[in-house]
Amino acid sequence: MIPAYGDDALLREAVESVRAQRDPRWRLTVVDDGVEQGRSVGLAEWLAGDERVRYLPNPARLGINRNFQRCLEEATADWVVLLGADDRVHPDFVGRVLDLAAAHPAAAWLHMDARVIDGAGRPVAPLADRVKARTKLRVTGAARVSGGEELSTSLLHGNWMYFPSCVFRRAFVVEHGFREGYDIVLDLDLYLRMLLAGGECVLSGEPGIDYRRHAASLSSAGAVDGTRFAEETAYFAEVAAVLAARGWPRAARAARWHWTSRAHGVATLPGLLRTGELPVAREVLRLALSTGSAERHVQRSTLT
Repeated sequence: MIPAYGDDALLREAVESVRAQRDPRWRLTVVDDGVEQGRSVGLAEWLAGDERVRYLPNPARLGINRNFQRCLEEATADWVVLLGADDRVHPDFVGRVLDLAAAHPAAAWLHMDARVIDGAGRPVAPLADRVKARTKLRVTGAARVSGGEELSTSLLHGNWMYFPSCVFRRAFVVEHGFREGYDIVLDLDLYLRMLLAGGECVLSGEPGIDYRRHAASLSSAGAVDGTRFAEETAYFAEVAAVLAARGWPRAARAARWHWTSRAHGVATLPGLLRTGELPVAREVLRLALSTGSAERHVQRSTLT
C-alpha cells in the first residue's frame, strides 16, 4: 500500500521500486489523497495496464491519518506494508519479508531496518538517525524477536522504527488501526497498542528500504511550526499513565521523560530564533521543559 498525495517523480520512483522486485509475490495499491487538490493529473493513466497495481483515488482529501487507515482497510494480503510515497524498497525486499514471515508465523509485525537517503537519493546520516541508531535494539544473527515492556521501552527512548520498513500481519494490525487525531505519532501509537495487546515484532538488522529525509516531510514541517512537539507531549503524557497502570515501570518512565523528543525540540530553537519565530520558540521550549503529571490522563485514555 502506498498512501500518496498526488503524482510526482518520487512517487513514480517508489512504484518502480516495487515493480522491480525479484520475487513476484506482491501486489501494489496506491491510495491517492491528492485528487481534490489537482495533484493527480495523469497518475491513473500511468498506473493503468499493470494488473498487479491498483489505483484508488479519494474523491475528497482525508488527511494523513485517515488515508493511512484507508490503506489498512483496503489491504487484502496476509502481510501489509505502507510504503512512503517518496521511499524505495530494495529489490530483494519481498523475498526477504516472506522468508522471515515463514520463519516466525506468530509475529504481529516485522521490521526490516532502512538506509536513509536525501531528496536526491544519496545516502545520508542526519543527527536524528544517528541518535536513533544508538537507542534501537541490537540484532545479532538473522533476526531478533521482541515485544512487551522491552520493545516498548526501547521505542520510547527513541522511535527508531522506520514505518515504511514495517510489515504488518493484516489480521492483527486491522484490529488496532490508526487512532484519529494523531499525525506525527500515529506510528508509535500503533506499535505500542499492538505491544499492549501482546503482539511481538521480528527485527532484521539488514535494510529493506531507502527511507527519504527531506525538508518537505510532515515531521520536518511540524518541527518548524511546533505542532510536532505539542502532539508528542500530549501523547507521551497519556501513554506514560497507561504503561504505569499496566505494570511496565521502565516503559512508563521512558514515556514520561521522552528525552529524544525534548532534545529535538531544543535543537530547533536556534533556527526558530534566527527566523524571528519567537512565540513558536517559547512554546517549543515550554514543552521541552514540561514536567506535567501523566497520571491525570489515564481515566480518559483510549490507548488500550
